[in-house]
Amino acid sequence: MQPLAQPPRQAPIATPPLLRLIDDAGHAAPAAESGGFALPPLTTLLRLYRQMVVARRFEAQVTALTRQGRLATYPSALGQEACEIAAVASLAPEDWLFPTYRDSIALLTRGVPPEQILASFRGDWHSGYDQQQHRIAPQATPLATQALHAVGLATAAKLKRHSTVALTLLGDGATSEGDAHEAFNFAAVWQAPVVFLVQNNQFAISVPLDKQMACRTIADKAIGYGMPGYYVDGNDVAAMYAVVTAAIDRARSGGGPTLIEGLTYRIEAHTNSDDPSRYRNAADVDVWRGRDPIERLEKYLVSEGALPAAERADITREAEELAAATRDCMTRQATSDPLELFDHLYSPSSARPALAEQRAFLAAELAELAAPSTDKGANR
Repeated sequence: MQPLAQPPRQAPIATPPLLRLIDDAGHAAPAAESGGFALPPLTTLLRLYRQMVVARRFEAQVTALTRQGRLATYPSALGQEACEIAAVASLAPEDWLFPTYRDSIALLTRGVPPEQILASFRGDWHSGYDQQQHRIAPQATPLATQALHAVGLATAAKLKRHSTVALTLLGDGATSEGDAHEAFNFAAVWQAPVVFLVQNNQFAISVPLDKQMACRTIADKAIGYGMPGYYVDGNDVAAMYAVVTAAIDRARSGGGPTLIEGLTYRIEAHTNSDDPSRYRNAADVDVWRGRDPIERLEKYLVSEGALPAAERADITREAEELAAATRDCMTRQATSDPLELFDHLYSPSSARPALAEQRAFLAAELAELAAPSTDKGANR
């Protein structure tokens, strides 16, 4: 049987211009490209720059540790810092973040310690941080499942008349999943206070975007669900911050959900076990390296006189201190208690007798194994 041929496509409608506030060269973009959004204050941009530099140093350190065998795997977000940092910086303390497996720097920026972020990548815990404390759901590996969780939490918050907003991070591949459709549709119908931020890094592992969908942009899908959609330069942290902040404010005031597409690029491999040379051109990677989000903002800040040498030195010091702390925590041998298998499954008031019996059985076996051994053949 012959394989099914790809049907010919009609000529696509021209892609709309990207919404941006700072261009690739580090200059303020023309008003026509701003979509009506204003540049954030210099103090905000300087804070975002610091967070991106620190996050990138963390990524580089973790990637090195993975290559040394300290972690089993790690999906780098190098080049996607603008999307992730802008998203977290836009959240209020009471809001919730629903991340994917690639969004470790988002967790870092929201205050999760490195050893807790990396616990799952090392195989210590499924999720090594306290979700309630940080208002961050577990990092989702199955595509788009966290979008439904975000909508559920946001809907519950609305019913309880809380001011909480849920923001979920997705990749372009996740929008091809049924879970994403259900989340978009439910959120729009029920006007849930949720923001969907799609980091379009242009590859779902090895599948390019044009093999996933025929629409102009992912943001165009928003109109079919009845919610606003924005097509944003995902390497412009100023634009990302302005758009995400506005979407969160809209959700909090009862305006319902928003779909935001941040066009960016995955500079490194899907994970350390991936070989991207099999499915993409190195020349394309070089082009996107030239659109670096950190360098872009740095040029703008320098041109505005907002990045003095002392500030640069302080940012570098903070980044190196974090890298050193990350190395230290990952070179320490992890300790685990097998009895933790039974913890955090139910609240103490809802404990299951069967689990208590299983825990007691395992505890007895562990105690027997830990007891001093005797040489049964010594008296033979």
